[in-house]
Amino acid sequence: MGKGEVRRVAEPYDTELGAAVARAQEGDEDAFAFVYDLVQPRLLGYLRGMVGDEADDVASDTWLEIARDIGRFRGDGAGFRGWSATIARHRALDHLRRQKSRPRATLLEQDLLETPGGSDTAGEALESLSTGQALALIATLPQDQAEAVLLRVVVGLDGPAAARVLGKRPGAVRTAAHRGLRRLAQQVAPRSTGAVTNPAARTLGSAR
Repeated sequence: MGKGEVRRVAEPYDTELGAAVARAQEGDEDAFAFVYDLVQPRLLGYLRGMVGDEADDVASDTWLEIARDIGRFRGDGAGFRGWSATIARHRALDHLRRQKSRPRATLLEQDLLETPGGSDTAGEALESLSTGQALALIATLPQDQAEAVLLRVVVGLDGPAAARVLGKRPGAVRTAAHRGLRRLAQQVAPRSTGAVTNPAARTLGSAR
């Protein structure tokens, strides 16, 4: 793993997610609701970064498409997270084209910081900040860096999966995420005071 790489492992609920997706594909409505409950918080967080206040509407369109096409999905729980993120991104870009706008990372609210899953240095750093601080920090990143960080940290995708969502090479996404994390580290580091190191500065600082 290269220096500054976002350390992500398979989410601990991916096995459950994969099993629920399989049941949902057979028409189990309760299983589909379980899939929704697991995936929606992170997906909504990503969409908030893309379209701001319109995220709920775009998420509704996303889930309509997921429900329609879930029978075509082939893969495990981690693969489903990537597949659903790809659909969400397409719906967000459609919305932005209609609005003649550009993707933006403007909102990162507390509910998306409290999603289930394993911890990583970037996620821990974001969790250590208040909602307002996280919003301000993410908003300072260029679009490509913000989206890479959102996919890696919020949606929880690994580098190749994030690259597939963005239609870019894994190396380009790793670079964007690395640069975004370095910018965040530079923003968080000055917040440390006294002899006790700010945990956000410590964890993000390790990405440099």
